[in-house]
Amino acid sequence: MTARSSSSSWRAWVLGGLLPVYLLTTFGLTVARVDGDSMQPTLTSGDALLLLKYPRWLRVWGLGGPYPRRGDLVVFKAPADSGYAYETAYGLRWRPYNIKRVLGLPGDTVAVQDGRVVVNGRVLAESYASEGFVQDQPAVQVPPGKLWVMGDNRRLGESLDSRAYGVVSLRDVAGPANLRLWPAPGLLPR
Repeated sequence: MTARSSSSSWRAWVLGGLLPVYLLTTFGLTVARVDGDSMQPTLTSGDALLLLKYPRWLRVWGLGGPYPRRGDLVVFKAPADSGYAYETAYGLRWRPYNIKRVLGLPGDTVAVQDGRVVVNGRVLAESYASEGFVQDQPAVQVPPGKLWVMGDNRRLGESLDSRAYGVVSLRDVAGPANLRLWPAPGLLPR
């Protein structure tokens, strides 16, 4: 085997094996793991979800349908200007991904009154949310290109979400994750 044939077989392996995996996980789908208690009782730490990335890319390219929808679980990064956006460990700083439920879409007015989420003047029926104290918040209108998200765990201090850091940019949303793969496979409640 010559050096030339060795390098061409290496290139074929990289392009033939790794490139499709990269394209699939960047533009198609991947697995996301839940870390924390902010989505209890719907999700628990260690749950594995199927994260669909293609709806985001279809929207970016102007080809998609309604994305995201109210009630979707989405994987996203907190706003970069928020005090909650970054984590640091071993001298490294990064913006981790979070998972929360979309409650407000662009143009919606969202408030928390008497411990209940009110969207466009109507109280949301939230069978998926935990019991707990939710502090009232004045109404805010969700700007274009933004989302209002909230964790299902409504106990005070259990979920950092739009109540703490405001609306989330659609640019920072990786995609919806409405299907649990492990430990109890199935669609998650909306």
